[in-house]
Amino acid sequence: MAERLEASFPDEDGDVAGRNRSSWHQRASAYVAELQAELDIIEVRCELSDDKKRLLKKTNVQLEAARQALNSRDTPFSSISGSAVDRTWANIHRAEVSVLKLAVDNDLTWWGTEVLARTKQHLGAEDPLRSELEAQVAGSKGQRLNAQFRDLAVRALRAANDAQDLERSRLRSFRNILLTSFLLTSLIAALLVVWGYVEPSAIAAKLCFEAQPSPPPPAALSKQFCPIGSVPGGGDVLIVEFFGLCGAALAGALSLRHMQGTATPFMVPICLLLLRLPIGALAAVFGMLIIKGDFVPGLSNLDSDAQILAWALVFGVAQESVTRLVDQQGAKVLDSVRGPSRGIDDEDEPEYRPQAPPSTNGARRRVRHRVLR
Repeated sequence: MAERLEASFPDEDGDVAGRNRSSWHQRASAYVAELQAELDIIEVRCELSDDKKRLLKKTNVQLEAARQALNSRDTPFSSISGSAVDRTWANIHRAEVSVLKLAVDNDLTWWGTEVLARTKQHLGAEDPLRSELEAQVAGSKGQRLNAQFRDLAVRALRAANDAQDLERSRLRSFRNILLTSFLLTSLIAALLVVWGYVEPSAIAAKLCFEAQPSPPPPAALSKQFCPIGSVPGGGDVLIVEFFGLCGAALAGALSLRHMQGTATPFMVPICLLLLRLPIGALAAVFGMLIIKGDFVPGLSNLDSDAQILAWALVFGVAQESVTRLVDQQGAKVLDSVRGPSRGIDDEDEPEYRPQAPPSTNGARRRVRHRVLR
């Protein structure tokens, strides 16, 4: 069936949104196809001047560059740098501005609400382009855009698109910070395990405790408890970190009730969950060292290996007090990437405020929903 459909509807430009790629590839590819269709209609129906013909040719080049970025093979470097995402949306946004420049007057009238929505989503309330466009659209009949203000709409759309690209860049930078922190903390945790195997007296011995039964026997009869057995070794560090990791995983599972999904190509919520694991492992080791050093009054000794592992689990869960602050920052960064599903806020506030549904009274207006994220 799929082969017959493809044969019936050939895709000359390669804009196929059904390939086995990520969700942002699908949305961007579908939008490229839409822009290409509009360019083709303009080329066929309109009598273009030489200047507009050159602009149309350059717009086709930009859409082809977006296709190449979409169809390029993902590599670890491109995923971290975000080069494919930036190249795709930069060319799409410039092509979108060119379509607005080439649009005939009849189509231009309906760009007013669309460009205004984009500027409200990405430009501040004090931005002069946004203020001027709001005044123009509000003063026109039916909130339509006049050909006289085409240049204003073009400049406002370009500024809004640039602001959106900056929002996406900040999100990618925050994602890279999370990945770097995850790798560094994981490396430190791994080095502690290796150190425990190479020199048990340095780290592993600090995770062992001496049981003091009542009444206290002679010092020679006191028994040493380690996480594994009675002799310190690298396995003690490993199992303490493992129980701390399990505690962090448990706390991360509980924190999912406050997390939201994201339509951006950067999986920040997953990175936030991954960061908990090595931090929980390190928190377990460092917490046991705090107990061993009599830092907590009244908690200076543990009586069994089960207590050691239980406290390692507790310290793994306790890392949530630190990572919660990182989660809050991640929520702010995610919320700064504005899109049509987020609504339009006049104030630059970090928290999401759901908007009331639009009224259905009166005549319906034709609104072009072109804002894709």
